[in-house]
Amino acid sequence: MAPIPLKHSPASAAPNEARVIVRDAMRTAALASYPSLLPPSPPPVAPDQVVAEQVRFGGPAADTHATVEAQPRVLCCEEIDGKRWNYVVEAEGPRMSRRGSSLKAVSLQSPGAPIDEIFAFIRSYVVPEGFPDSVTPSYVPYMTWRALKHFFGGAMGVFTTRTLLTSVGASKNSATSGAVAINWILKDGAGRVGKMLYSRQGKKFDYDLKQLRFAGDLLLELGAGLELATSTVPHLFLPLACMANVAKNVGTVTSTSTRTPIYKAYAKGENIGDVTAKGECVGNIADLLGTGLSILVSKSNPSLVASFAFLSCGYLLSSYQEVKSVVLHTMNRARFAVAVNSFLKTGSVPSLKEGNAKENIFSFPWSKQTSVVLGSRFGEAFQDPSAFLAIESLFEKERYIVTYNPSKGNIYALLKDKAKSDDILKAAFHAHVLLHLLNSSNVKQSSRNLTHHSQSSMNNSLSNHSQSSLNISLSNHLLPTAIDIEAQVAESCKAVSCFYEDFKRKAADEGWIMSESLINPGRARLCAMDQH
Repeated sequence: MAPIPLKHSPASAAPNEARVIVRDAMRTAALASYPSLLPPSPPPVAPDQVVAEQVRFGGPAADTHATVEAQPRVLCCEEIDGKRWNYVVEAEGPRMSRRGSSLKAVSLQSPGAPIDEIFAFIRSYVVPEGFPDSVTPSYVPYMTWRALKHFFGGAMGVFTTRTLLTSVGASKNSATSGAVAINWILKDGAGRVGKMLYSRQGKKFDYDLKQLRFAGDLLLELGAGLELATSTVPHLFLPLACMANVAKNVGTVTSTSTRTPIYKAYAKGENIGDVTAKGECVGNIADLLGTGLSILVSKSNPSLVASFAFLSCGYLLSSYQEVKSVVLHTMNRARFAVAVNSFLKTGSVPSLKEGNAKENIFSFPWSKQTSVVLGSRFGEAFQDPSAFLAIESLFEKERYIVTYNPSKGNIYALLKDKAKSDDILKAAFHAHVLLHLLNSSNVKQSSRNLTHHSQSSMNNSLSNHSQSSLNISLSNHLLPTAIDIEAQVAESCKAVSCFYEDFKRKAADEGWIMSESLINPGRARLCAMDQH
């Protein structure tokens, strides 16, 4: 789709100075003699009316008064967690939507009080996302009594730790036992702080539980390595022990948070408690057997480094195979990408076992190495207002917008404020279709360049051959032009309208639960301009 043409004021030829003076003098004399010829003055326009004229999805109308066109043009409104921003075009003159104009996000709310920011920060750690609508009413009293229980338990731990250290040889009549107990408590306290900070991952434990489960096991091994390092540098015991405890507690949070969804995938009835209890029992038995074998082996004084390396490799290999063996029925981003890519290449959706087996365990949720960004902000997807205007009409009937940003090399799917579960799935499907079209176009272009290079290399000298190779190498890394991108987006819209329903039907036939999507759509939403 070609860029939307924008109206520009035609430039008139400048007359000579004498003609301008004579014409202005005649006009002034005529108006002075006949005041009725004066054009009526326009009615005054209130500032809120000017803003209302601008705040319309896509900007002001073409026949807007010139004084309004001189104002910053509002392209769209964005909302995140109840806070709104207007994206305006920063340019001089009436041609504010031309290529090269910059975008600026303007906040529509006054800065909150510092106390409100503090409470919002605390809420992000202690209550689930969407609270209170995301939990039942009994959640608050349960967590209140649970917090009191842990308060008394933490206070009791100070006395029990000091007593245990005294029992194993610390002097009771000196300050040694107190100092050792404080160091030990600081170590445990650092671990609890790390556990609390990592709990902010929130819904990521549901979205990417396999990836986080494996990352947690990596942190457990890192913590074990730091604990062993304290024997070589005993004067750094406290900082190393604190870091080790932080890593191990974070790993424990991950293991605990992902345990229930994994067991739920295996429970066929209302037996999730039984499945969980038996699973934990198997883990405890294996842990006791490993502890006993380690005690027997340690009597022969084996190399500490070699033993740790062998056991760590076995632990991580087992952890990787453990998460790979989990078969989940829902689609997160990784499994959704596997299903869509298979559908676009072969026309079929992989089975549950095949789709889970092909899921990339190393695509951690905090990694920015991704080709598709779902639920992104407007400023991340568009740096040029003309790029937005060129494709806006293609998504008028959709609750999302999909585009490609050449400067970042990513596909961006922006969600509108009324987007539901199926709209989010469709947006993700559309993004992968556009990515597939762009990749196919790049492959074809590379093939044509390679063919041209082979033909030219037979007719050129060695120096010409080197220069041609350099030119082809550079051309292979050129990003698609704006017109190519618009055409690819238009082509992807046609493909999605033809194949999306077929993809959903085949995915349901294979057992995938499409209505419970866990593809982490982000929190940014585009708002209709007439609502603000």
